[in-house]
Amino acid sequence: MRVAVMQPYLYPYLGYFHLIASVDLFLIFDCVQFPRRGRVHRAPVPQKEAWLTLPLARQPRDTLISELAFAENAEVIWRERLDRLPWMAQAPALRATLTPLRTGRVSDYLAAQLIFACDALGIGTKIQLSSSYRVTSKLQAQDRVIALAHATGATSYVNLPGGRSLYDAAAFSAAGLSLSFVSKYNGPFQSMLHALATQPYPRLRSALAELPAPSAA
Repeated sequence: MRVAVMQPYLYPYLGYFHLIASVDLFLIFDCVQFPRRGRVHRAPVPQKEAWLTLPLARQPRDTLISELAFAENAEVIWRERLDRLPWMAQAPALRATLTPLRTGRVSDYLAAQLIFACDALGIGTKIQLSSSYRVTSKLQAQDRVIALAHATGATSYVNLPGGRSLYDAAAFSAAGLSLSFVSKYNGPFQSMLHALATQPYPRLRSALAELPAPSAA
């Protein structure tokens, strides 16, 4: 079984979904510290290089992604931010998925958005939260990823190309796991939020199908 482990992004680029489509199980890596400058809580929009950002509650710097919560008035703020995107009116199904904000964990909301996008792209990969597996937080980086892969029963680990400088193929092999990477995505669909709102789904599925299979480390 092939598995991938990645932090959840809010409607990332098509290459992220290429990774999801390349595996049997995709683990949303929510049992790690929330990167405040990352893309977990925000999506790029093609308006002066702006971001659409989820209204999160103020929480300690060491908060885990799985512990993130929405701000008290998040619903109002979120609708106002979506209303500023004129092209969102073209996509009522997408808008309905984005709102209302689900109660509970932000990670559950992010998972729901990834599942919606995967359905639109024709991706049937199973998606789970890494926090649902009992893997000790004492393990870091590569060791933690390997432990999660073992917990799922995977025999192969697939990652984005940036992982080539982070992961040691020999360590994965010693752990009984093959290691491979999807190719770098340089295509036009850098914001899947905008793409899903403005492009026909068949076009997006064709673009995804044209991407090459993962290559060994």
